[in-house]
This record gives sequence, C-alpha cells and structure tokens, in this order.
Amino acid sequence: MKALIAMFALLLVTNASAQTVEKQDKALNEYLPYAGEPVDRFQFWDLKRWELVGDYKVVVWARLNEPYLLTVDRPCDDLRWAKEIGVTSTANSVRNRFDAVVIGKRRCRINEIRPIDYKKYLADRKAGKEADNS
Repeated sequence: MKALIAMFALLLVTNASAQTVEKQDKALNEYLPYAGEPVDRFQFWDLKRWELVGDYKVVVWARLNEPYLLTVDRPCDDLRWAKEIGVTSTANSVRNRFDAVVIGKRRCRINEIRPIDYKKYLADRKAGKEADNS
C-alpha cells in the first residue's frame, strides 16, 4: 500500500513538473520575439517581479515596464524550484558575467542579459486579444 501511495505521489509531482515546464516554455516563446540583443548591464534598484521561463532562464523586472531576460550558468538546479529569488548588483547595476541570480544560499552567475521590448509585447498582446474578439 505504501508503494502505491508513493507511486501516486511521484506521478502527481511529475505531472505538476511537466505542466510547469510547458508553462515556462510557452512564456519563453512569448518573450523571445521581443528580446533584444545581449547587453553588458542594466540599471537595477529593486526586483519588482520575476518569472521563471526555463531551467536556466528568468525574466526580471527592474522597473514596472522594464523586464530583462537573464540566462544563468549551468548547473543551477535550484532555479527550477525557486519560490523566491534575488539578483546581485553593484552600484545599482547588474552586470553580465559578474552578478548572479540568488536562490537561497546558491548563486547562479548571469551569463546573458537581454532587454525585452515590453511596450511592444503588451501592445501586440492587446491587438491579438482584440482581433480574437472581433
């Protein structure tokens, strides 16, 4: 009986994980067309919001309408299960290959920063919804 319960629990965890991966892939595919060329740094005062979009990718909002797609070095296994993250910075600047995404006590070095054209992203989503309602 214990084995059956354990298998059921494993199935639930696997299923939840698969749904999460699908959601992350969908979000990444939505953001990628709006991601600009890699930059070396961005201004950062406070982490307003974040969204996990892959095992090694996270979108962070430095300001309400200013997101960046960050890719971290492998391995960074803790990122996939993170409930909270932080981002290191020096003199209010996050720098590629110097700063990190922090999960608990683990630091995952940022190896790519790409700004996202969030105004265009939102405008295109709005236009798509209006087209769907027509």
